[in-house]
Amino acid sequence: MKTIALYGGSFDPPHIAHEAIVKALSKLEFIDKVVVMPTFLNPFKKTFTAPAELRLRWLKDIFASYEDVEVSAYEVKLKRKVPTIATVKHLLKCYDKVYLVIGADNLASLHQWYAYDELKKLVTFIVVTRDAVKIPKNFIQLDIDEDISSSGLRENFDSSKIPEKVRDEITQYYKEHNARQNTKHSKHTR
Repeated sequence: MKTIALYGGSFDPPHIAHEAIVKALSKLEFIDKVVVMPTFLNPFKKTFTAPAELRLRWLKDIFASYEDVEVSAYEVKLKRKVPTIATVKHLLKCYDKVYLVIGADNLASLHQWYAYDELKKLVTFIVVTRDAVKIPKNFIQLDIDEDISSSGLRENFDSSKIPEKVRDEITQYYKEHNARQNTKHSKHTR
């Protein structure tokens, strides 16, 4: 039986907490492989900062040397928002069981996910600790010490929170992006 942990997200930017989660998932004996799945565009968001192809490449660079970790281009290639259930059904064609990895901060809105009632029958949830959110007993809990969010990083960039393999490139990308945004903003406020 081949079991996978599906770890999806925007990864905008990918950071050391993402890497810590993949490392922790890799240690779980009941998981054969971790599939890291960057979204083209998160179903709950209207835009992204770094384009999908770039986020995909960064993730491939970060996890290139990891055993039993695959960075999948499935959602990026579709070039649209993809509901999690569609990705899960796609993966179930190749794998026997899918563990779906989510952050504890997603628990409050989980019932709003597309086709949630069907999704919860197809997967077993692994919930990563975050923001001191209490995780119900019916979920598998994954404890991670890194409390970082991509949105927080985009607002207050800290290169020490970026995996070393891609640190320079990602730091440069977001600093240039923020500089462009600040230039645009200052033109609008004159």
